[in-house]
Amino acid sequence: MAKRWWQAAGAAVLIAGAVASAGLPLGRAAAEPAPPSADAAPAAGWSKAYHFGFKKSKNGELPSIAEEGFQPMLEKHGAVFLGDTSRKELYLTFDNGYEKDGLTGTILDVLKEKNVPAIFFITGHYVKTEPELVKRMAAEGHLIGNHSWSHPDMSTLPPEKIRQELADVKKAVAELTGVQKMDYLRAPRGIFSEPMLAASGAEGYRNVFWSVAYKDWDTSAQRGADYAYRNVMEQLHPGAVLLLHAVSSDNTQALGRIIDGARAQGYEFKSLDGMEKRTYR
Repeated sequence: MAKRWWQAAGAAVLIAGAVASAGLPLGRAAAEPAPPSADAAPAAGWSKAYHFGFKKSKNGELPSIAEEGFQPMLEKHGAVFLGDTSRKELYLTFDNGYEKDGLTGTILDVLKEKNVPAIFFITGHYVKTEPELVKRMAAEGHLIGNHSWSHPDMSTLPPEKIRQELADVKKAVAELTGVQKMDYLRAPRGIFSEPMLAASGAEGYRNVFWSVAYKDWDTSAQRGADYAYRNVMEQLHPGAVLLLHAVSSDNTQALGRIIDGARAQGYEFKSLDGMEKRTYR
């Protein structure tokens, strides 16, 4: 059996910033489960916390979350794990909890040169400390996603606190960039629960997970551009959602090669707004 992999980014600091298939149109609103009423016992497992993990793609085999126990939950809430696995489309996502060595500026330079769209999931800390980069993301046509204000374990928060975490980021970005639209959320450290998915969904957010990732977030253990390139390219598959952390010098140095290499294999980079189908397997 292929090795299962868990994303554990951001354990001690704000980290930049990673069966049958069924597809649903992205534009269809996910059905929100009714929370348990005051006079009814919560459904078993309603508040259980999960740490997103998946079986990695290997030798062209598609990745899977079938063994993780949360596939039906993600499908129920319309979360993103995979796009259309019949099409060679890729979705590039970055987590930005803090800035390091100006790497995000270099990433934006590469994306502009290669004409590739991306989404940057940012925290309150990032908005406050890097306003010019946030404005540049928006000005150059990239999506800005919500990564929470304070990077908490959102599975432990009550709905009203989840709403506040999300609203604070959205308001700050709107005031800074003029962009009012913010539709996507990435849970800090990939930790989530059904109440968290329901609460964020009620605020209009679609949770975005990933199907390509590797241990890139440890800034003290960078291993070079070749290492990043190999780890990403070995996992590519149709409909892939790539998670990269913008604090990784390896990622930044390899990004242009990754884009060129993927295109040479017939892949097209698309915006999450252009994802027409979601797959769960």
